[in-house]
Amino acid sequence: MNQKGGVGKSTTAVNLGAALAVRGQRVLVVDSDPQGNTTTGFGIDKGRIERDVYDVLMQQATIAEVIQPTEIEGLHVVPATINLAGAEIELVSGLSRETRMRSALAPIADAYDFTLIDCPPSLGLLTINALTAAREIVIPVQAEYYALEGLSQLTNVVRRVREALNPTLHVSGVLVTMFDGRTRLAMEVLDELERYFPEQMFKTQIPRNIRLSEAPSFGKPVILFDIKSRGAQAYISLAKEMLDAMPAAVEAAAR
Repeated sequence: MNQKGGVGKSTTAVNLGAALAVRGQRVLVVDSDPQGNTTTGFGIDKGRIERDVYDVLMQQATIAEVIQPTEIEGLHVVPATINLAGAEIELVSGLSRETRMRSALAPIADAYDFTLIDCPPSLGLLTINALTAAREIVIPVQAEYYALEGLSQLTNVVRRVREALNPTLHVSGVLVTMFDGRTRLAMEVLDELERYFPEQMFKTQIPRNIRLSEAPSFGKPVILFDIKSRGAQAYISLAKEMLDAMPAAVEAAAR
């Protein structure tokens, strides 16, 4: 999540999901953004979708009924279409409006090792639903001048959701995207983020990479489009970093 647009949320949902799946993990990616970029990033034609995550949140379909497979074994997607744009308004008067996503995911939670929810660039009810359903948050942050703008508001929302709806929620990682280590600005942003999130920064940074930008137009994760590219290798490295951290996270949760 990040309420700023264009920071790489959908790119990360698609490519991290794919990288985890090729490492043998069972992965579900839930597109919770009305723009549906994650859906198209997996090559799913939104014009042919009969039911999507909107129907799930409106309790008109179960999540199992809308899950779609991808080219990668063990990787499935819950798609989104523009219909989801109406959910923010319709959920306002709904019962249990903040917990619809959590309730929908509960029956299939054990079928997957990872469920990744791609949030919209806002802090509205769709994002609140995702935060209520999740255990951990990954915040993609672009290596640019305005990177820290809005992060205090975001962390305040996380705190309020934790207090009122989801006491296990925490920020597990901050991911720097569109990174160019040759520029002084990128290094200064990295230093600022490390001061702001001293314990949560991923060691992996996602570089600016033309193959990452091109892959969605072919409806493929970058590891299927060009596995040798710097973008593909960065997401493979990120998946490894997350998996390596899992035993420590499980042990900490047990304590």
